Amino acid sequence: MIKKPLLAIASGVIFVVLCLGQSAVAAENHKEEATKHALAAAESGSKGDANGAAEHAKAAKTHAEAAEQEKPNAHLEAGIKNLNECIEHAKMGHAQIAGESAEAAATHLKAAEKAM
Repeated sequence: MIKKPLLAIASGVIFVVLCLGQSAVAAENHKEEATKHALAAAESGSKGDANGAAEHAKAAKTHAEAAEQEKPNAHLEAGIKNLNECIEHAKMGHAQIAGESAEAAATHLKAAEKAM
């Protein structure tokens, strides 16, 4: 009789641990992807490609926001702010400044990856 409730409890604990583990992995993947796109935005900006900087910054922002939803972090918040600046400057055709904002975002996103 006691075996069934213990088995149910053990199964529940294992399920919760697996779900939490997957959430942490998903957050890390979003941070990595955000960083990759922020670096690509910075490179595009430095090459004078405002459109490329904006596109990569938008992709980075999507991943950074998803990571922040899963596990909030001050560096993610700062990175998102920098990505917004990058997008705005890119819309105005200021590729170099957009690239600098993206570089600042990448710095924060890298810090967020380490802060796990």
